[in-house]
Amino acid sequence: MDESNKKDRFRGCLMGLAAGDALGTTLEFSPPGTFKPIDDMVGGGPFQLKAGQWTDDTSMALCLAESLIESDGFDAADQIRRYCLWMNEGHLSVLGWCFDIGRTTANALKNFENTAEPYSGSTARDTQANGSMMRLAPVAMLYANTPVKIALGYCADSSRTTHAHVVCQDACRYLGALIICALKGMEKDAFLTENPPVEDDDYWKQHPLSEDIQRVAAGSYKQAKDSQEIAGIGYTPKSLEAALWAFYHSTTFEDGALLAVNLGDDADTTGAIYGQLAGAYYGLSGIPKSWREKIAMKDLILDYADKLFEKSAHSA
Repeated sequence: MDESNKKDRFRGCLMGLAAGDALGTTLEFSPPGTFKPIDDMVGGGPFQLKAGQWTDDTSMALCLAESLIESDGFDAADQIRRYCLWMNEGHLSVLGWCFDIGRTTANALKNFENTAEPYSGSTARDTQANGSMMRLAPVAMLYANTPVKIALGYCADSSRTTHAHVVCQDACRYLGALIICALKGMEKDAFLTENPPVEDDDYWKQHPLSEDIQRVAAGSYKQAKDSQEIAGIGYTPKSLEAALWAFYHSTTFEDGALLAVNLGDDADTTGAIYGQLAGAYYGLSGIPKSWREKIAMKDLILDYADKLFEKSAHSA
């Protein structure tokens, strides 16, 4: 794979996250069966956003990307400080203030402000939300060329700042592995497997996934043919399943993104999780131009993607 194709995939990964988020905000909090399915990026939704504006998913992903770039690597304390800057001052928000922050995330950030503990995520059973998966892409991008144990270890650690439950960490490890495979140009059939191919053949045996994530990895999303069998909700295993269902049952970025967000409920996050994987697979060039042109702060998104690409190449 030539350099321009690799770079296109990196750009697609981060832009795809934002595009899925912006597409899905229209239907956020809308239960299935209560809305007319959308077929374009039109904005609106609970926050009355303009077409191309995005929510907390992309704000947090950009905070994470910014931290990885400016810290020259993984620094959990720096990451969570930037999340707090977003929460308190609207850093990297399209509206200039924080909106749509999840309860689990907000509690973790407040905990950090009180304790200075960077890994402030709760391990409580009721905190298995998708707020760490939605922002994952920058970590997978930066460490795409490093040994799998390091790369996927950082994917898990990136969850622990706000979502420390093992299910959330394992979802990030599994999704991170899929994103890295897509960035490397693998075909869907090669990596949409129970044990995505990594250079360490024993990795998945030595670091098995928790039961609920393992069930998704084993192909629950492949068996579900109909959207009524899938739930685009905030619970991490269901959220991962929904995004993979949309990716598996489509052949273009656009078609899969519409499948993902038209599930309703947590539509922006289902879109963001789908978008980072599909963007890495189809590349920036595979995202509809009309959508790319609408994305708020698109130049910054591409700049961060390019910087992560350069740093990733140097870490090979």
